Amino acid sequence: MKKILTTILLLAAAIAAQACTSAIVSGRLTANGRPLLWKNRDTGDQNNRVERVKAHDGLLEFVALFDARDTKDSAAWLGFNERGFAIMNTASYNLNDDNVPERDMDKEGVVMRYALERCTTVDDFERVLEQLPKPLGVEANFGVIDAQGNGAYFETGNYKWVKFDLADEPTGILTRTNYSVSGREGEGMGYIRHDNERELLRPYVLQCDITPATFTEVISRTFYHSRLKRNYNDSGLEWLIDQDFIPRRISTASAVIEGVLPGEDPSLTTMWIALGYPPCAEVFACWTGENGVPDVLRGTTKRRHSTQCDLVNKREAEVFSITRGNGQHYINLSKLYNKQGTGYAQVLVKKNMKAYQDGYAEIARRRAALAKKKH
Repeated sequence: MKKILTTILLLAAAIAAQACTSAIVSGRLTANGRPLLWKNRDTGDQNNRVERVKAHDGLLEFVALFDARDTKDSAAWLGFNERGFAIMNTASYNLNDDNVPERDMDKEGVVMRYALERCTTVDDFERVLEQLPKPLGVEANFGVIDAQGNGAYFETGNYKWVKFDLADEPTGILTRTNYSVSGREGEGMGYIRHDNERELLRPYVLQCDITPATFTEVISRTFYHSRLKRNYNDSGLEWLIDQDFIPRRISTASAVIEGVLPGEDPSLTTMWIALGYPPCAEVFACWTGENGVPDVLRGTTKRRHSTQCDLVNKREAEVFSITRGNGQHYINLSKLYNKQGTGYAQVLVKKNMKAYQDGYAEIARRRAALAKKKH
């Protein structure tokens, strides 16, 4: 195992995570009883893509989010496999206190690919953490769910981790940004974003009505600031400073992995993803299996870019249109929300809700086909 991991680590030496906002939701809080795993990815690399990696050499097939520049697909930043196991991470900044060199760090994506190829359950992932050579080269909150409805965060450093089991959480939902609950108090990042997330989710939690669209169409498109107690979506402002909102200039995807009910075929596990800057992005459904990932999400260009991500990046350039001085910190909010209702976020929500409708129709078709096959 050590030899295998060392090879993978060498392939991913320069690939690093930065931030992110995330959640794990129990099926008792969702509209259809299925668990959810969500990540709003923040990274300095704007060119992301989704790929299906086929089963090989006794390893499992999986679908995951990759950086375009990762030509070997060595680091997966969120994904799910054919057994219904799913994983994502947020970077943490208050766990490690050691002398591991920087060149040996940022291996979260490598660990996640390794897990996607081997794990079936949440417990399997903990065994992976136990078995991999130390130091792990990580400082992260790993979130996982499985086809049995289990979920957990593993707040993981180079030598140890702390598990937070979804079954032990009375509210039925766990959330993380860029600090760990078990880490050094008051350190880390993302405290305001964490408060934003909890406040925006509150009404959906109370109604036990959380859906994937709650995350892609509401949480990842809302400029709510918990410290200022204001939602700027309907402010009428033309310009806004990009500070401590969930959607950020470096946000490159909002993805929700929707699990299955216990006993349901794990092939029905679905990833709903808005690729690129989420307020400007369409939503697509992905599954394992042949043709499970739409070609527009895959790295099909010469530079291994996704054509969909390239499209959304052009829209984002209109939103962050000032290139001189500190211009990158200013959002042209009117490109997303305006009184005419023509902003990208406004127009695309309607389109995306149709995509959800079509996606669930496809899931129903697949479920019926599986039932017919059994009989």
